[in-house]
Amino acid sequence: MTNLSSYIDHTLLVPTARETDIRKLCEEAWIHQFKAVCVAPTYVAYTKEMLEFCPIRIEIATVIGFPMGYSTTKTKLAEAQDALNNGATELDVVINVSQFKSMAYLSVREEIRQLTMLAHENSTLIKVIIETAYLDSFELYTACEICAEAGVDYVKTSTGFASNGAETDTVRKMRTILPAEIKIKASGGIRSYEQAIAFVEAGADRIGTSAGVYIVTQA
Repeated sequence: MTNLSSYIDHTLLVPTARETDIRKLCEEAWIHQFKAVCVAPTYVAYTKEMLEFCPIRIEIATVIGFPMGYSTTKTKLAEAQDALNNGATELDVVINVSQFKSMAYLSVREEIRQLTMLAHENSTLIKVIIETAYLDSFELYTACEICAEAGVDYVKTSTGFASNGAETDTVRKMRTILPAEIKIKASGGIRSYEQAIAFVEAGADRIGTSAGVYIVTQA
């Protein structure tokens, strides 16, 4: 892999992150030419300022309904709109796992559809986090189908807050389920160059990690 940096969403979502940590995250993304930085909604506007004069385009991703996903649709839409207003160019939205587990598939799809419409109306990518650690094989298939029907840009494996993060076998399964135009973001527990390469080879188009610098310097 000659340009692993272009796959990486350089991520900092711990609740104790400070402005100085976000500034460092942006500096590292600038130096290593990562694809995106992923920050909490409260830091989107600040991140936009930090990257204003960057000579390359670095996407500003933030999380919606994070990490549990069980906010109401109205709340998620308001959170997404606020993030867009503050300069987010990518939205990583957590699926309502609680509704999904209740087999309220139409409600889950409608929520994702509305969020996707909002994102696309603002020329913004949407990545839907399905939290694969909670899903069996049938549920994984169903969640991917719902995301495809809603027209999302990416399906993302994990928040990093569940019991398990991304697994290469799961990404391979997702790639067989999803249509070619819908991409995959693997995240959660990816901390080495070898892991990152394995996920790309399994079908991931993005790697969400807080260890981006370590990964690319290993290369």
